[in-house]
Amino acid sequence: MKSWTVPTGAPFTAVAPPIRVHDTPSDSIVEWDSTSARFYVCGITPYDSTHLGHAATYVAFDLLNRALRNAGLEVTYVQNVTDVDDPLLERAWAQSVDWRELASEQTERYRSDMEALNVLPPDRFVTVEESMSDIVATIERLESQGRTYRLGSDTYFLIGSDQTPGSSSELPAPEVAELFAERGGDPHRPGKRHPLDPLVWRGWRPGEPSWPSPWGRGRPGWHVGCATIAQEHLGPHIDLQGGGRDLIFPHHEMTAAIAQAIYPDGPFARFFAHAGMVRYGGEKMSKSRGNLVFVSRLREDGVDPAAIRLALLRHHYRSTWDWRDSDLREAEQMVSEWRRAFAASAGAPAGPVRSAVLAALAEDLDAPSALQIVQEWVDMTNGVGGHAIRKDRDAPEQVRLLVDAALGLSLPKSTGSA
Repeated sequence: MKSWTVPTGAPFTAVAPPIRVHDTPSDSIVEWDSTSARFYVCGITPYDSTHLGHAATYVAFDLLNRALRNAGLEVTYVQNVTDVDDPLLERAWAQSVDWRELASEQTERYRSDMEALNVLPPDRFVTVEESMSDIVATIERLESQGRTYRLGSDTYFLIGSDQTPGSSSELPAPEVAELFAERGGDPHRPGKRHPLDPLVWRGWRPGEPSWPSPWGRGRPGWHVGCATIAQEHLGPHIDLQGGGRDLIFPHHEMTAAIAQAIYPDGPFARFFAHAGMVRYGGEKMSKSRGNLVFVSRLREDGVDPAAIRLALLRHHYRSTWDWRDSDLREAEQMVSEWRRAFAASAGAPAGPVRSAVLAALAEDLDAPSALQIVQEWVDMTNGVGGHAIRKDRDAPEQVRLLVDAALGLSLPKSTGSA
């Protein structure tokens, strides 16, 4: 599947320090100690438009993508589209539309939103449907290893005796099954060997799409799809799996368990990184609560996408925070100030800004600190607070290129006077 395009500016020549990120299982900051980066981020289930919670996650991993590239690493970034899953089918039935048409429409809107937010496209943008034969092959391999069993027309992955489901999320045992059920699992189904065994192949039900397999017509489970796509396009063992914090359990834990069963000679991913949740009105943004703020709607209302991105970057990617309508007004004011500084005939020296911004982003993607560093340069360049500075003619363009390459904020020069 095609992804999207983002215009590239002038080459960015500064080299960032080594990248350090937070690893969820160990709850520690770890340094990226290889010269390459193969990372996988779970993409959308395309049954509705991109809201700010989605956008915050994908902007966060765009920061990582940029930081790794700026540090000189050879990056391969894969993102999937879960275009065969219950939420999509349920929405299509509710709206009396074809599920493929709904998926295509919402995926295209997602592409448009990502392009507007200046998110670098993944090297591979892969759907579950186009990966169906690979997924079937994965399940066949699991079956040959004795890691699956049948229950009616369905096939389950057998959780290993060395695994403790829910350990990565540090949940009390009674809450694990509840969360598993809330996020697509069926812990209370009679006949399962372990309540938390995940479904890898769902036998055909009337009205559902299906594909042929050795177990009869049906469709794949959620976790086996991501395990297959990641390993097919990145290899048996990857550097990092990422996504929102709500994917820690069961999705990322189950994905890793399936992937490691296929290739048991090492961990599926060296690191796991997760973005925090965005709330609105004190509650997590969700379709069930009806408290979503859509990127496409903001764009239709004439909001500058750069201001949307900047508003997201003002919060550390791992934090959980509340969106306020005033966030946009403040971000729009900052964008206006930054554009004016970039259009100036000269500005405060760029060297200290460049090194400080890259260092902040190298330390677990600290975008708020990076923004504050740029804002201080903007204030000096615009003469805020009566700063007396030595002006550098090339500095405005150098900082503008830095802001684009490192923070993904594409800010053409203001047409107004400096």
